Amino acid sequence: MKKAIVIGSGFSSLSAACYLAKAGMEVEIFEKNDTVGGRARQLVRDGFTFDIGPSWYWMPDIFEKFFADFGKSTSDYYHLDKLNPAYKIFFKDDTITIGDCMEQICQEFERIEEGSSIHLKKFIDQAQENYDIAINKVVLKPGLSPFELVTKDTIFRVDQFFKTISQEVRKRFKNPKLISTLEFPVLFLGAKPSKTPSFYSFMNFADFGLGTWHPKGGMYEIIKAMANLAEELGVKIHTNSPVNNILVLDGVICGISSKGKKITSDFVISGADYHHSETLLDPKYRQYSEAYWNNRTYAPSSLLFYIGFNKKLKNVNHHNLFFDTDFEKHAAEIYDKPQWPSEPLFYANFPSITDETMAPSGCETGFFLVPIAPGLEDTPEVRAQYFDIVMDRFAARTGEAIKNSIIFKESFCVNDFIEQYNSYKGNAYGMANTLRQTAFLRPNLKSSKVKNLFFTGQLTVPGPGVPPSLISGKLVSDLLIKKL
Repeated sequence: MKKAIVIGSGFSSLSAACYLAKAGMEVEIFEKNDTVGGRARQLVRDGFTFDIGPSWYWMPDIFEKFFADFGKSTSDYYHLDKLNPAYKIFFKDDTITIGDCMEQICQEFERIEEGSSIHLKKFIDQAQENYDIAINKVVLKPGLSPFELVTKDTIFRVDQFFKTISQEVRKRFKNPKLISTLEFPVLFLGAKPSKTPSFYSFMNFADFGLGTWHPKGGMYEIIKAMANLAEELGVKIHTNSPVNNILVLDGVICGISSKGKKITSDFVISGADYHHSETLLDPKYRQYSEAYWNNRTYAPSSLLFYIGFNKKLKNVNHHNLFFDTDFEKHAAEIYDKPQWPSEPLFYANFPSITDETMAPSGCETGFFLVPIAPGLEDTPEVRAQYFDIVMDRFAARTGEAIKNSIIFKESFCVNDFIEQYNSYKGNAYGMANTLRQTAFLRPNLKSSKVKNLFFTGQLTVPGPGVPPSLISGKLVSDLLIKKL
């Protein structure tokens, strides 16, 4: 029996471990933190439950396909509710509410801009076609060759790789609120809409077509489900076990070093931060230079606040986006001239509105996120400054004064991403999916310098996000299994 060691226990690592164990391999996971999950860990305090990282459940078909590969269903592990409304967007002078079906969404678009529902239906029809091609064909390629992108489906859509989402949306819609609503989903890919190929409109179908869901108990229920599945398949999981070195002998992997002990293996798959993973190697075995990493375009980092409120909140939904300031100005302060945003957009999540298990009776669990450029100076003073900005803007837009209702708050930012996840520059979502960082142009799943060393996760193929991470784990395991 061949043995594989998986570094990290996030979505991609757990996915890879499950597929390798199913193939008959001996698999062990080594996780530096005290719980599994990587960036998708959970904070539980005083009866409040927070998803520390991902909080949106999109693309339910991807999760179902993953569990189906093992003869299971998501319902074997957790309960899903479809949110209605899916989310609310706050602007300076209005709000847009996204319902759970196209009929409701079209009505809302018509309220904002007469005739816009006609264009929306055509746009989403095209997005659905792109989704089918992307999810069932393109993202299932391991990124080894540019010819993977050349199919009869993509050939007829080649122009969509050279036009951007912004161009596609703005030729159909004129109202700035609708434009922001339709450009929002590609932010999950970690890049500006003006830099994201229009082919990625499939994210709009994921949003409007497939809907927004909530696993009862929070996103961490998925991690628990995958960890349980892994252990059912025989995977051994070690927490509080940071990997200090990846061991190589004559260019061939031979194991890892953790807590002063050498653990031998035939293969190593790292789901930890790709840049950090290469620093665990002798310099001669590293594929990418510091200059390479420094010149990539990264998805944003985040300033996050986890807050327990002593009352139920009004005028908000489970998911809420605050687009009441200049969208493009904030984007420029993330990507073009990195700096702390002068007037930040932000996101607020109150899962206890949907799921009473996530807060004590009569209370609310609140999660606030401000997207920021990676690598910024992160100080307590700056966190306090932005906390006040967010709380004041939230009160102004919702009419809900909340500062005096706070039981406790915790924050998480650049320094924490670096310290807890070894994240390059403290990025939160990995490497952005721009045209020059798509498929074979991303860091490779397989090391070109060390035999039997592989990588998985948000910095490699197919890209950032939870569903792509599940797919990344499958792709890397397929490569390894084919090698066997």
